Amino acid sequence: MKRLTRERQIITAARVASMVFTPFYLPMLGLVVLFFLSSLSQYPLDYKFYILAVVYFFTILLPTFLIHLYRRYQGWTLIELGSRERRIVPYVISILCYFTCLYIMERMHTPYFMRSIVSSALIIQVFCALINVWWKISTHMAAIGGVAGALYVFSEIFRFNPMWWFCLVLIVAGILGSSRMILRQHSLLQVVVGFVVGCACAVVGIIYL
Repeated sequence: MKRLTRERQIITAARVASMVFTPFYLPMLGLVVLFFLSSLSQYPLDYKFYILAVVYFFTILLPTFLIHLYRRYQGWTLIELGSRERRIVPYVISILCYFTCLYIMERMHTPYFMRSIVSSALIIQVFCALINVWWKISTHMAAIGGVAGALYVFSEIFRFNPMWWFCLVLIVAGILGSSRMILRQHSLLQVVVGFVVGCACAVVGIIYL
């Protein structure tokens, strides 16, 4: 009985971690770090809140709402939606939302480094969608890998010590990767590849785009 209760608690904790660290929070987290640790912190507070509100709507609220409607229409649970074949439409929805966000930020003439975070997140989504055609990859781990890659690039550009942030990101990555495997959504290889792909996409996206 105690063993069964403990297993349920572990599964519940894994589900909570997967929901809290959803891939859609990557751009928001990147912008918050950028606003606090770089020269962009000098921008007016109301302007930063406005940018965060735009990014929140198009990269978190809108795609989450649309994917939820799609899942309810199909009559699937969250676990059922996680199968490789059923992830195509959610990928398309998120990619279109991210592209719209990037387009609006360009029309607003936002600074390059702000846009680069959203463009890197868009690249990660596209790569994960393409890989998903043949093989299931962990989008959750790609997102946290993107945070690690962006943190590395920005620490080099703005010359700040990222060590404590790196430690926090790696701890979250460990919790998240373990949660995805506990829920049997991904294998260890899918988790590791997801993190590497996300990190590489973020580095390339910020430096070269």
